[in-house]
Amino acid sequence: MTSQTSTTASSAASAAPQGTHMWVLTLEVPGRGMTTSHGTVTPPADATRHDTFRTLLDYVVSQNPRMSSANCVFFSFEPNQL
Repeated sequence: MTSQTSTTASSAASAAPQGTHMWVLTLEVPGRGMTTSHGTVTPPADATRHDTFRTLLDYVVSQNPRMSSANCVFFSFEPNQL
């Protein structure tokens, strides 16, 4: 249920613009399944970390309805820069 994409430096330059923050969210329904999702996002200027977590959680559950009662086992939300 986890997807990974590798990108070369030349193809990264032509990729669509990315958000200001990169996120990873892993949910688990014990004994029934687990999913990890990731991406980039630019939250509104007045958004809190909690607001963004809830928005991302709702997004992941909308993509994986069986995760509606899942536990969050991992959440990372960092500036999308090196």
